[in-house]
Amino acid sequence: MDGEIRFVRDERDRRIGRLTLSHPGKLNAISVSMWGALRTLAEGFDAVGAPPLAAIVIAGEGDNFAAGADIEEFPAFRFDERTLRAYHEGVIAPALQALLATEVPLVAQIDGACVGGGLEIACCCDIRIAARTARFGAPIAKLGFPMAPDELAVVLAAAGRDSAAELLLEAGLIDAATALQRGLVHRLADDPAAEAWASAQRIAALPLEVARANKRTLRQLRPSPSTANARRGHFDYADAEFHREGIRAFLERRAPRFDDTDA
Repeated sequence: MDGEIRFVRDERDRRIGRLTLSHPGKLNAISVSMWGALRTLAEGFDAVGAPPLAAIVIAGEGDNFAAGADIEEFPAFRFDERTLRAYHEGVIAPALQALLATEVPLVAQIDGACVGGGLEIACCCDIRIAARTARFGAPIAKLGFPMAPDELAVVLAAAGRDSAAELLLEAGLIDAATALQRGLVHRLADDPAAEAWASAQRIAALPLEVARANKRTLRQLRPSPSTANARRGHFDYADAEFHREGIRAFLERRAPRFDDTDA
């Protein structure tokens, strides 16, 4: 099963939507088809009417938000620079951009693992509410590759340079209390679903036009993304042995042996 993205209006208040990341058995890891569905849905949020959407809660199914991308798909495209670039810049980046571009306020309800691509999605949300047991990170260096520029820009804006550097360079995870202390999440909750719903209700009680105007202004004031020239060469690592070893080791459920690969 490739997983799915589900979107419904909340029957308690149809001005509030709920988007669910669902990939049973894979901690809601995000497949290529899920990235595509996420983009399509997000691109249509602003146009939803009768009534228009006042807020959307984004959550993972079950006990986790999302544990990154679906690594089992990686061997099909990661080791060629052209297909690797197409994956990051033609699949993931447009989905994240669609989330950033919507004028509908987004509230992340974060349980369990919020890692890699899951972290990137959460960082696109305007308000992030986490369970006290949630954990955050981007340990992709253990897979033998760096974070793509468009994706790092999203994490950088939410986490700040110092926290983003630690997460990427040490490839570790931080707990919810640390994430709160650093501003990566806005608040912790014993019941994140209830708190996310309450947040969405508070937003919906205010003028929709004001919320959307605030989102437009916030977007206009975001730092500019890196240029195409600055990104040139980023995906040169596609066929490197350390990249192959990182993915291979994960799929074989063993520790990677980077000392035996080329630098």
